[in-house]
Amino acid sequence: MQQSIAPTVVDWINHHAKTNPKKCATIDLASNRRFTYAEMHDRVGRLAAHLISLGVKPGDRVGFIALNSTDILDIIFATWRVGGISLALNFRLTASELDFIVNDAGADILFYDQEFEPVITELKPRVKVKHYIDLDGLGGSSTLETAIAGVSEDKILFERVQQTMNEQAMLMYSSGTTGRPKGVVITHSMIFYSAVNGVSPIRTTVDAVWLSIMPLFHVGGLNISSLPALWFGATTVIMRNFDPGLTLDVFNDADLAITHTIGVPAMYNAMRHHPKVATTDFSRMVSTLAGGASVPKELVEWWYNNKGLKVQDGYGMTESVASNCICPREDVPRKIGTSGKALMYTEMRIVGSNGNEVPVGEAGEIWMRGPTITPGYWNNEKANKTSFKDGWFLSGDIARIDEEGYITIEDRAKDMYISGGENVYPAEVEACLSGMKSILEVAVIGVSHAQWGETGCAVIVAKDGQTVTLEAVQSYCAKVLAKYKQPNHVVLMDTLPRNATGKVKKFELREIVPNLLAQPV
Repeated sequence: MQQSIAPTVVDWINHHAKTNPKKCATIDLASNRRFTYAEMHDRVGRLAAHLISLGVKPGDRVGFIALNSTDILDIIFATWRVGGISLALNFRLTASELDFIVNDAGADILFYDQEFEPVITELKPRVKVKHYIDLDGLGGSSTLETAIAGVSEDKILFERVQQTMNEQAMLMYSSGTTGRPKGVVITHSMIFYSAVNGVSPIRTTVDAVWLSIMPLFHVGGLNISSLPALWFGATTVIMRNFDPGLTLDVFNDADLAITHTIGVPAMYNAMRHHPKVATTDFSRMVSTLAGGASVPKELVEWWYNNKGLKVQDGYGMTESVASNCICPREDVPRKIGTSGKALMYTEMRIVGSNGNEVPVGEAGEIWMRGPTITPGYWNNEKANKTSFKDGWFLSGDIARIDEEGYITIEDRAKDMYISGGENVYPAEVEACLSGMKSILEVAVIGVSHAQWGETGCAVIVAKDGQTVTLEAVQSYCAKVLAKYKQPNHVVLMDTLPRNATGKVKKFELREIVPNLLAQPV
């Protein structure tokens, strides 16, 4: 009997260049550059040859810190073609934040957007990167374009280094909101199975046109939109920075014919309040996904009732390449408020503090396992020991499952607070308050209280010309929330602090809000 071996990694760009070379692979909106699969194959091969000339070997880490552009996809696939590991870096971080990540990852090469030259200048003395390659993300004069053009025809690397699917493809670091960021190991197998996971519920085909509006250093922006599109041989459209008006223009462009996208709730909220939304044609949309943060039920209902758009709430994390569960299109609006059922290759269970699955309807921690789940953290045995149990990954997220198997995400365990002995999940309160007409954005945190231990504080951005009072908030919440869940404080802000993917940085709110409060109510 022949011994079975782990499947080898397939070079998607190489394959599509051979089978459908004239098909449009990528569109860069900021520069209006368009590349067919044949053209992308050539660019990737040239850049891969350049990496080899710099001494990059299988397993070496090749980082990028750049605004969104099709160049990032070229860099990733060139890195993979030589067997390297792509290191995705958050362009919002400072040099002092980046130095730990770059040193911990042991990056050998760093591609960077010319816009971040000051950060790179400050970073260089702190890290041991061997080579820096600048780009402008627009196809203009740069070390990247010079390197690609300088490779002779006989040196272009058209065939990738052979690797198995269980070998590492990427390294992405967590946000580090509770300490040092952790490097999440992402394998080729994880990326493959996450693409397979989305075939049915997301309805991606070779004819799809994906719009990428989330940052490509983020697992949702990269691995839910751009990478699956290229796996299918479809087209991915890259937006340099999210802009609500421009995004609506892109949806409205019949020549681009966008069919799929994913965004965080803040993006959908910004678009629904933009004047262009009234005249935007969404009829070509096949799947419109939301994730990255709790999606308010009211927001999904607005898009469905006003624009006929079925926003599919999903749940995932970097450790699962954002591939856990999603509400199927056909279940909107019936199951609005849920994140759907577990996807085919991601097993999920809801577990109580005793380690057993909780009954239907009760809250517990999400445990997950399967081929989409990380094998562990980079250089972090302590995190590996505390994050895995009996083959399951412990997410730290709280959810409930209903009698039909649909999962509702409550909140991060660390964001939950206890008021008078009762657990309060801020996402539930935020979902309620998002329906107030005077509120543009809201985040709820727990603050100390002499009698109840903790109580809720609603941090609110009011709509222009509107005022929001504690009395109005409590009166509105009283219609649907128990007394202990109702906020006892209101703080007004001009904006909420968010990270690069649109998530509210609640750890910052927990630091600054107590100093803004008067005596507890």
